[in-house]
Amino acid sequence: MAENSHVLYAREASLDTAQFRRVLAESGLGEVRPVDDEARLKAMLEGADLIVTARLDMEGKPLIGVARCLTDFSWVCYISDLAVSAKAQGLGIGKGLMDEVARQLGPSVAISLISMPDAVGFYERIGMKRMPDAFWISRKR
Repeated sequence: MAENSHVLYAREASLDTAQFRRVLAESGLGEVRPVDDEARLKAMLEGADLIVTARLDMEGKPLIGVARCLTDFSWVCYISDLAVSAKAQGLGIGKGLMDEVARQLGPSVAISLISMPDAVGFYERIGMKRMPDAFWISRKR
């Protein structure tokens, strides 16, 4: 993918499960997301309050990135997935998605997420601060 390809960032009310699965798999998140459980992927999309996509501005508008968020649109937004297809990584797509999420939310909403270990540097480079006091209860399945 050419670095100068035009990318369209937009809020989408719904997203096709197959497209979501493909981007998760291509991004590397497929290893830690239920990509083989279509019903669960569908529920994840339906339960999201905000879905922001990155699509190439060309025929078919192929999906190359997605940010899936849970938010109250007032105080805080949790980004549960930030996925960019491997072929589009390193081209600013992840930052573009984060910028569009922030634009959609406005300046009064904080943004939080849990980073994959390999992505920590990316989040630091785009200006996110580490939070030392976070806690987690693991899912059972």
